[in-house]
Amino acid sequence: MQTPAFRFSRLLTVQPQDIDELDHVNNVQYVRWVQDTAGEHWLTAYPPGEREQYIWVVREHRVQYRHPALLGEELRCTTWIGEVRGAQCQRFVRIERAADNKLLCEAETQWVLLDPHTKRPVRIEQDVVERLWGPVG
Repeated sequence: MQTPAFRFSRLLTVQPQDIDELDHVNNVQYVRWVQDTAGEHWLTAYPPGEREQYIWVVREHRVQYRHPALLGEELRCTTWIGEVRGAQCQRFVRIERAADNKLLCEAETQWVLLDPHTKRPVRIEQDVVERLWGPVG
């Protein structure tokens, strides 16, 4: 299935707390950035007053670590939505070094939409899909 080409991006700088004993970014930090990037896209698409009727939870992360990121490097985290089926939404995130666009990490995550009252999965409505596929911010 083809999806629109809109990509949401944010920049961040590697901080001392992101570094592990091997002097590069810890793998767990990449997962945090993957989740934070998805969250920032959602919060940009759905401002306060519109987002309270939705809860997203992660069903599965698949992460490929390609190259290390180092202290002080600026990184670009880019996300976009893939296939949407029922209550599930596929999301991709790429983390690149901003200086040379070198791919450091890529992830595919399956998210599930829950009803905030029952905490049970609910079908993702087409208007939500269209908003996430389109430019935000």
